[in-house]
Amino acid sequence: MPAFSIPLSGLEATSQSMNVIANNLANLNTDGYKDETLNFGDIFNQMQGTSGNGNPIQSGSGVKVASTSSNFTNGSVNSTGVSSNMALQGNGFFVVQNGSQTDYTRSGNFTVNSSGQLTTANGELVMGYSATNGVISSSDTLAPISVNQASTIPAVASTTFQMNTNLDSSAGVGASFSTPITVYDSLGTPQTLNVQYTNTAANAWNYTITLPAAATGGTGNPTTVASGKLTFDSSGNLTAPTGTVTGVKLTGLADGAADMNLTWNLNNASGSPSIKQQNSASATTTTTQNGYGVGTLSSYSVLPDGTVQGQFSNNQTLALGKVAVASFANAQGLAQSGQSDYQATFASGSAVVGQAGAGGNGTITGGSVEGSNVDLSKEFANMIVAQQGYEANAKALTTLNQVSQATIQMMT
Repeated sequence: MPAFSIPLSGLEATSQSMNVIANNLANLNTDGYKDETLNFGDIFNQMQGTSGNGNPIQSGSGVKVASTSSNFTNGSVNSTGVSSNMALQGNGFFVVQNGSQTDYTRSGNFTVNSSGQLTTANGELVMGYSATNGVISSSDTLAPISVNQASTIPAVASTTFQMNTNLDSSAGVGASFSTPITVYDSLGTPQTLNVQYTNTAANAWNYTITLPAAATGGTGNPTTVASGKLTFDSSGNLTAPTGTVTGVKLTGLADGAADMNLTWNLNNASGSPSIKQQNSASATTTTTQNGYGVGTLSSYSVLPDGTVQGQFSNNQTLALGKVAVASFANAQGLAQSGQSDYQATFASGSAVVGQAGAGGNGTITGGSVEGSNVDLSKEFANMIVAQQGYEANAKALTTLNQVSQATIQMMT
């Protein structure tokens, strides 16, 4: 009697193959989706005996779905310009959490929730290593990454300042030139110093550094906080003082900040004097100092190693955290749980959690997402093969039915 189960198994297998192909095509534009392939295996062949030379006589019993495999090659990197989006290129998965459930995903179309935490599109928290005052500890327990716009960076009091200034060598005795420079006290309040230069003789100038009287709660004339002399050689190079001027002290500040003891750096980064005297109008081209006021988070970006770098309103940058990346001994053993997520199984092994760009993990491109790696032309070719397989098995089933009907008619 014909074995109807054989073509029926073929119809079932090719139908499931069509489902996989259709699912791949349906997810052509799903961020981070990985192309899947259905693998077939034959059903145990029954022994019918042996031939004269001892070879086994076997007849097949049909086909079954042996396995599915995912293609974890990289999808294309598509720039979105959205700071919270990330594209992982190379090995690994983002670690996300919903309550006590930890999942893994390649879909980096992250957003920010009402608490300022990075989340997936379906609300799972993006996990990583937190930062304390910009310092990240990769040995800490994973925690949600926060990019709260209410984040602030505390003030740092100025301790040094510098200015690149030219004093006019043709200026007459008594001629003066002044430059203001803003420094910051321990509370982040800007304090404006005024450095005034007065020509006293050829190649000789006096300097006076003052602070507005109101800064110390007074009225009237500015308070002198430092003074001294500058001398130059015949080429206009500063000869004295050399290196630094110390003891620029700001005391009794009205806002209650700590007293300040500033150092005036007289040399630039190359070691040459930043104060010169040339036959050109007195002018200051740049001023610098090492303090800053309180800053609020204005924007952030993601670096290749997963560091979320915050840019603050006071022109400072500070690490807010680092996105974790997990890898598995057998990624094919991961179980899909929907919403572009995977879960670890016994077959996949436990997750090895680390950081991007280290331990074999891929790197992260911020402001982008990883597209699907589905190959449209390959899927169409697979669809044709599956369709032909389905039609062939259907034809075999029809033929077996005709043979069965003929056999029954012969027996009646």
